[in-house]
Amino acid sequence: MAKRARGTTSRPGQRAPLRAASPARPAGVVTRPATLTDEEEARAAELEAHIVAAEKAAEKAAEKAAETAQRRARPLHDSGEGAVLVNGTIALRAAEEYRYVARDMRRIVIIGGGLIVLLMGLWIVTEITGIGML
Repeated sequence: MAKRARGTTSRPGQRAPLRAASPARPAGVVTRPATLTDEEEARAAELEAHIVAAEKAAEKAAEKAAETAQRRARPLHDSGEGAVLVNGTIALRAAEEYRYVARDMRRIVIIGGGLIVLLMGLWIVTEITGIGML
């Protein structure tokens, strides 16, 4: 890395920044007024109205989603005086996991029961036909 010299504003190998020779503006450059025209104010008001409408729609969508989540929440804990709704992301994840566990347990019972019935059927067939007596 090259050593920097004190008092310079440029790095080694770079050109010094250009400085304007005079404060006069080049020909053809138009300066903007400090205030807005009526058309610009109308356009700004229109854009602001669109932004406010979009924000209100987003707030309504968020409220609707919250209401839907509350309606879908099921009682997870039943105390003596009635069911208590447990809110929160952990409770929602637990409820979803319980649904998966219940579905998996049903499948295990069906498959296990089917295998037991199949084995009993094979045992009955072997006893009646005497295949296992040799």
